Amino acid sequence: MIELTEDQVQAVALCRTGPVQVVNPRTREVFVLIRKEIYDLTSRIVSAPNQRGWDSPADDDLI
Repeated sequence: MIELTEDQVQAVALCRTGPVQVVNPRTREVFVLIRKEIYDLTSRIVSAPNQRGWDSPADDDLI
């Protein structure tokens, strides 16, 4: 886990319009920071259909 510096904490607090985007200066990759509760919720939503067996190859013709 990476701990934010005080300057980063202040910058995150100023971003009230949506998730915070951060850039890796070496690779120029953009990452989005979201609260863990939001990540957990979205992970459950995304993985839920697979847990119910909806990802069956037999259903490919229905998609």
